[in-house]
Amino acid sequence: MTTLLRISNVSKEYKMDGVVFQALDNVSLSIKKGEFVAIMGPSGSGKSTLMHIIGCLDRPTSGKVYIEEHDIFTADDAELAEIRNTHIGFVFQQFNLLRKTSAISNVELPLVYAKVSPKERKERARAMLIEVGLSEKMGNFPSQLSGGQQQRVAIARALVTKPSIILADEPTGNLDSKSGRDIMTIFQNLHDKGSTIVLVTHDEDVAHHAKRVVRIADGKIISDGKPSKRT
Repeated sequence: MTTLLRISNVSKEYKMDGVVFQALDNVSLSIKKGEFVAIMGPSGSGKSTLMHIIGCLDRPTSGKVYIEEHDIFTADDAELAEIRNTHIGFVFQQFNLLRKTSAISNVELPLVYAKVSPKERKERARAMLIEVGLSEKMGNFPSQLSGGQQQRVAIARALVTKPSIILADEPTGNLDSKSGRDIMTIFQNLHDKGSTIVLVTHDEDVAHHAKRVVRIADGKIISDGKPSKRT
């Protein structure tokens, strides 16, 4: 299988009040096309920093990061923005939807930045909302949708650019248990159809949907393998 993401000896340091904080310490990781990977760790473990680097939202202090052979370490800000928009589909815990914009317009937004024609934008956004089961809610605003429905809109928005990698940060964190299970079923179906998914979570039940679990503590990968068996 093709390697979509390759991280080699990545470290990330932050300076606060003259004190250096090591968020990531010599991390190496590869993710192949079609994998479903959960990244787990307690608060402060470095998993969010790793997610930001994978998502081209931050740069490492040292090491190499390649997304489909694009070198993130040397890319300028414009190049990073282009990589984010064309290669990565983001799903966030807080949904990050525009409150005064309809569901279909929220889904269209990445295609606006990609300079896709209005007609094609509308067609692709409609198709993605149908894919996540919101064919009757396209004109609704976020305030008219449940939390689970808002997350479905966010997933449709992540899919609409046909990204190489879907990057989900605690996607069930703000949902009730039933809505959370429904969202994880969508991710499972996407994986079954060939999508590459990297999911950051602290929830063992959510991680069990993945085929591979990477655990981080103190800025280092401490294990990388299949999910542990349920007890």
